Amino acid sequence: MAVIYPFMQGLREAAFPAPGKTVTLKSFIPDSGTEFISLTRPLDSHLEHVDFSVLLHCLHLEQIIQIFASAVLERKIIFLAEGLSTLSQCIHAAAALLYPFSWAHTYIPVVPESLLATVCCPTPFMVGVQMRFLQEVMDSPMEEVLLVNLCEGTFLLSVGDEKDILPPKLQDDILDSLGQGINELKTSEQINEHVSGPFVQFFVKTVGHYASYIKREASGQGHFQERSFCKAVTSKTKRRFVKKFVKTQLFSLFIQEAEKSRNPPAGYFQKKILEYEEQKKQKKSRDCEVKAVVSRSV
Repeated sequence: MAVIYPFMQGLREAAFPAPGKTVTLKSFIPDSGTEFISLTRPLDSHLEHVDFSVLLHCLHLEQIIQIFASAVLERKIIFLAEGLSTLSQCIHAAAALLYPFSWAHTYIPVVPESLLATVCCPTPFMVGVQMRFLQEVMDSPMEEVLLVNLCEGTFLLSVGDEKDILPPKLQDDILDSLGQGINELKTSEQINEHVSGPFVQFFVKTVGHYASYIKREASGQGHFQERSFCKAVTSKTKRRFVKKFVKTQLFSLFIQEAEKSRNPPAGYFQKKILEYEEQKKQKKSRDCEVKAVVSRSV
C-alpha cells in the first residue's frame, strides 16, 4: 500500500492525456528511490475490451451483417442468451462494429427483470435479455424489432428488409473479407482486427469523404454541407444508403464533433481513409497509363 497509494493519488491528480499522448507520474519506491512511470493513451482504442469470437460462434456471417445493418439505421435490437457473459460480449461486439460511430440510444447489455418493459420502448435500443424471460418478451407489444436468439443462432423476429439495407456490392465486399482466412486466426487480437476491418472499410467507402464537406468560418467553426456531401456519392445504391444514414444520431454526433475540430481526429479511421484515397489515386494513375499505351498503339 505504501507504493500503490501514492501512485494512485498521482494518477488521480494528473490531467487525462489526449489520444496518443503520454502522462508521466513520479512515484517513490522504498529502497529504489524516485521512479518515473510513463503511461500512453492509445491513439485509437476502438477494439479495447471487445471480443468478436463469441459473436462469431453464435451467428453466421450473414446474420452479423444484418445486425450491423439494423444498428446502422438505429433500429431496435434484442439479443437473447442463457449466459450473462454471452449476452454482454455479443452486444458489446455488435456496438463495436459501428466504429467510428457510437450507439447513442438505450444500451443495456443485460436487462434486469424490473426493466423488461424496455423492449416496448418506441425509440431505438440495443439490449440483452436472458432466455428465461423469452415468453415475457414475446408477449410484449413490440414494433419493428430484430430479436436475435444467440443460443440457436436464429432471428425470432425481424423487420424483413435487413438484407436490403446496405448497398449490395459493399455488403458482398464485407462478406468476402470476413470469410477469407477466418479459420486460420488464432488470437483474439487477430480475430478482432479481421472482423472489425471490413466494417470500417464500409464506412470509409460510404462516408469517408466527410471532411471535404465541412466548410469553416474564420473562427474555425465548421458547417457540414449535407446536400453536397450526398451528391458527391456517384453510385445510386450507395447514395440511397448515405441519404438515410446522414439522418441518424450516429452520424449527427460524429459530424458535430468533426465540425468543432479544425483537423480530422487522428486514429484508425482516418488512417484507413488516407490509405483508401491513396489507393484510388494509384488506380487512377494506372488507368491513365493504360489508356495512354492503348492510344499510342492505335
